[in-house]
Amino acid sequence: MTKDDVITLPNTHLRERSKKIGIITDEVKTLISDMEEATLDWEANRDHEVGVALAAIQVDTPLRVVVIRNDFDNKKNKTFSVFINPVITKYEGVVEEDYEGCLSVPDIYGKVPRYSKVRIRALDMTGREIRVTAEGFLARVFQHEIDHTNGVVFIDHIEANPEAFFKLRDDGQLEKLDYEKQVRSNHILW
Repeated sequence: MTKDDVITLPNTHLRERSKKIGIITDEVKTLISDMEEATLDWEANRDHEVGVALAAIQVDTPLRVVVIRNDFDNKKNKTFSVFINPVITKYEGVVEEDYEGCLSVPDIYGKVPRYSKVRIRALDMTGREIRVTAEGFLARVFQHEIDHTNGVVFIDHIEANPEAFFKLRDDGQLEKLDYEKQVRSNHILW
C-alpha cells in the first residue's frame, strides 16, 4: 500500500466502527504489513511530519487493528508495534490538551483533550494477549487510534471549539485556522 490508500475526510467510512478480529489469518498479517508501508510512504511525502500510527479503517478496512511506531523521534527507525482488538481498560492521570494531527485529516491539527495515562489490552500478531500502560504522548496516540476503531476522528473532540483548530503551513509551523472563514467559504471537509 501507499499513501494514496489512506482515506481522508469526508469519506464516511472513517465514521464506521471496526469489527473485532477472531482469528489472526495471513490476510490480517498482510493488512498489518500494508498499513506499515502506507504510513511510511505517507511520511516520505511529508517534510515536517512523522507517520506515528495508523488504524486499519484509515486504509478502508474496518478491522480493529492498530500499528504504532516504536520510536516517534527517529525517522530512521521504521519499526512498529501491532495491537489487535485494542481496548482502553482504564483512564488515569489528568486530562491535558495538546496538538494532534491525523493522516486522514491532512494539514489540520487540533488541541485535543486526552488523559495523560491509559491502560491498554490487546492481542499481538501471534494472538497472545498483551497489556500496556502508556503515558504522555504514547497515551495520546493510543486514545487517538482506538477512537478510529470506534468511528471517531480527533476533530470530533474539538468541533464545538473553533479556537482549537490549526493549519500546518508549508514551513512546518502551525497557525490558527480561521474556522469561521472556512465554514463560510465551505472549505471545511468534515
